[in-house]
Amino acid sequence: MRNISLQVWIEGTIVAALAIVLSMIPTNIGTGFTISLGMIPLVLYSLRRGTTAGLAAGFLWGILHYLTGNVAILSLIQGFIEYFIAFMFAGMAGLFSKPVQLALKNKTPIKLVYYVTIGAIIGTISRFFWHFVAGYYFWGSYAPEGMSPVLYSFVANGSSALATMIVTSMVLVLLSKTSPNLFIPTKAK
Repeated sequence: MRNISLQVWIEGTIVAALAIVLSMIPTNIGTGFTISLGMIPLVLYSLRRGTTAGLAAGFLWGILHYLTGNVAILSLIQGFIEYFIAFMFAGMAGLFSKPVQLALKNKTPIKLVYYVTIGAIIGTISRFFWHFVAGYYFWGSYAPEGMSPVLYSFVANGSSALATMIVTSMVLVLLSKTSPNLFIPTKAK
């Protein structure tokens, strides 16, 4: 694992705290659809600091769900998958950290928008894949009669993922145009 400075860890902790606060803003429609506003700071942080830092902040965000009681748990394994693994995988957006940094350095705004959008898509899909898995295995019994658990989980988690992906991408693209310095990692002085 790459040596990450204390400043990066502190920044990641603040981002996880901001993500959990944004997660508490009610965006639910019914019981299964929600827009996860916490993805915005988590993806931004991952694009700023990279995959390792993003995974760690996402993992902490999942832990904070437990500490705030913002969880729905059917079993130990389901809780582990949906809160520790899924939220950690949101940090996969950091795979596009280097291209974002390069686009900023070279002042190529079209590439910046492209990589910010792809990062948001990858982070969201990576997270919601695990929600889909848990939805199939653990929540599938709640599917309406005649609907397969796979389709039920795909519809429930896919609609939330799509809405989250769109909102996260739009906000981060707007930030990349108005405040590109947010995507540039700073070094401790």
